[in-house]
Amino acid sequence: MAKESKRQLQVAETIKRNFGVVLQQEGSYIYGSSVLVTVTNVKITPDFSQAKIYLSVYNTENKQAVILQMEEEYHRLKQALANRIKKHVRRIPEFQVFLDDTLDEMYRLNVLFNKLDKDKKENK
Repeated sequence: MAKESKRQLQVAETIKRNFGVVLQQEGSYIYGSSVLVTVTNVKITPDFSQAKIYLSVYNTENKQAVILQMEEEYHRLKQALANRIKKHVRRIPEFQVFLDDTLDEMYRLNVLFNKLDKDKKENK
C-alpha cells in the first residue's frame, strides 16, 4: 500500500478526533451507556471518499454486536460526524467501522507469556 499523503493523515486525524466526540454524544443511544468505544485508528483513501474507522470496544463480551448496532445507526453517525467536520473537508467520506482487537490480542499474548514464564520457573 502506498504511503499516505500529508493531507490524508490530516483528514484521518480530524475524523478520528471528531468521531470520538460523536461516539461520546451518540454512543449511549446506540449501544448503551455501560459500553466504552474508542477510536484507535482511521485510514482514508487517496480520493477521500472512503474511510475505515477502527474501534476498541470495552465493557462488553459481545464486541461485534456493538459494531453491528453502529452499522444500523450509520446515517445518524454520519450526520453527526458531517456536522462536526464539514468545515474541514470538501466532502464527507463514506465510512466503515471495524473492530480493532490489537489491545485484546496484546493482553491475550501477555497472559500466555506470563504462564509460559511461570511454568518455566516451576520446572527449574
